[in-house]
Amino acid sequence: MHTTLLMMSSGGVELDFPAWLRITHFINFLMMGLLIRSGWEIIASHPRFYWNNHCTPGSEWIKFTKDKVSTVPGEFTARDDQRSLSPLISLPGNAKIGLGRAWHALVTCIWLVNGFVYVTLLFATGQWRRIVPTSWDIFPEAWESITIYAGLQIPSIEHFQPYDALQKLMYFTVVFIVAPLMIATGPIMSPAFCGRFPGYVKLFRNRQTARSIHFLGMAFYLFFSLVHVALVFVVHPQYNIAHMMLNKPYNEVSAAEFAQAVTMLILGMVGGVVLWLAASYWSLRNPRFTQTFIWGLTNPIRSFTFDLIKSKQVAKKAFTEADISPFHWVNTRPPTERESTEWNRLKEQNFVDYRLEVGGLVDQPVSLSIDELKALGKETNITMHTCMQGWTGIAKWEGVRLRDVLALVEKKPEAKYVMITSFGHVGHTYDGRPTEPYYECLDISMAMEDETILAWGMNDKPLPDVYGGPLRLRADSMHGYKMVKWVQKVEWIHDYAEQGDGQGGSREDSGLQHFDARV
Repeated sequence: MHTTLLMMSSGGVELDFPAWLRITHFINFLMMGLLIRSGWEIIASHPRFYWNNHCTPGSEWIKFTKDKVSTVPGEFTARDDQRSLSPLISLPGNAKIGLGRAWHALVTCIWLVNGFVYVTLLFATGQWRRIVPTSWDIFPEAWESITIYAGLQIPSIEHFQPYDALQKLMYFTVVFIVAPLMIATGPIMSPAFCGRFPGYVKLFRNRQTARSIHFLGMAFYLFFSLVHVALVFVVHPQYNIAHMMLNKPYNEVSAAEFAQAVTMLILGMVGGVVLWLAASYWSLRNPRFTQTFIWGLTNPIRSFTFDLIKSKQVAKKAFTEADISPFHWVNTRPPTERESTEWNRLKEQNFVDYRLEVGGLVDQPVSLSIDELKALGKETNITMHTCMQGWTGIAKWEGVRLRDVLALVEKKPEAKYVMITSFGHVGHTYDGRPTEPYYECLDISMAMEDETILAWGMNDKPLPDVYGGPLRLRADSMHGYKMVKWVQKVEWIHDYAEQGDGQGGSREDSGLQHFDARV
């Protein structure tokens, strides 16, 4: 009778559990665990969610911290708000957001490929009927299942063909509603994508709303996974487990075969958990290798996608003065006397003696005051600052295009990158050595972008100290850690691999970020 029901419900295609279905299902289980855990690592760096781009303290709709944020810039920084999770919880744990983002990017690629294979085979084999409703009757039938479960009862076996109506609706929601939403909102986390396609972002209202939807999707996946796994062992386990693991009807499975199926299922789940934890401890044991290895794997994909995208917030007039944030987060504090006696001396004199050094691999270096920089021309950019921690803020930045400054010197043929060095120091070093001046490197294409400027003003005022005064880099196609504050010098260099630890900047060296910060 049960086999007859299966055939009738599937339009002549037997809804069994073929090998491809079981394999893609297991891969999805592994990848979702890695995605959720690396997602928690990212969330921990800014454990607050908003419906607005300003991220003003107090406007969160949910937060996972009890810290109260001062609205006086610099009194409480975004770095102070960061949390460190155990490797038992997040991937990799211990506040390694750079590695968390690397893992998230890599696993997303695998998850997408696996999902494409699954959906393709689903429709190619006629198995789509197992999760796609074909009648409006599914809603009252699903409600009936809900009432049965609410009464702590279990629907009879005849309801499962191979799933009952409630299961079918949930699977359809997971595969054809939540997954596409996760895919659609994911790219908006990229500053380059967000700046290049502001119209697309507005489909989700704004960047922070997209981030919140992405978070809710993760929460749904987590809830669904926990309930789904639990019900496998509670609701007709002999039917479920035998079908899933052996692709046999439950009434054709012997006791020994059922025991084998249970063992396979448990071993698969335990193996998945071991893999998730092993990824954390492997990453923390050799974080530099993990950083370069994972980003190396995703580099071919990024080279043909995000690396080609450039922010056009100004050209597309994505923001106006009415959009300027009343509060703008900041990540660091101005240089201390110990870090830079020179910057503190210049500050005491209101930066009247400040000069930007422009040199490196050039024929003749130059030195420029703020007034001389202003004489080169003024760019006014109202743009959204996107921090890799998750927060955003909109401000009006006044400055000069970096390419106009670089045009004052003749670079040598071997010069391939631009290095910007700060008066301030990096917060910590990778190997525990004394801290060094903060620096970042840009490739030529990034240095020449319209929205890459050296800013001396913010919101019609001289650039405040806490935001990088008297001069800071703005490169709005990239995450904020590339936008050096308290700029001391700009230099043409041959290769970023020859600077610092060879990763492309201070945050790449010490924080295990990646050189190309578009994603």
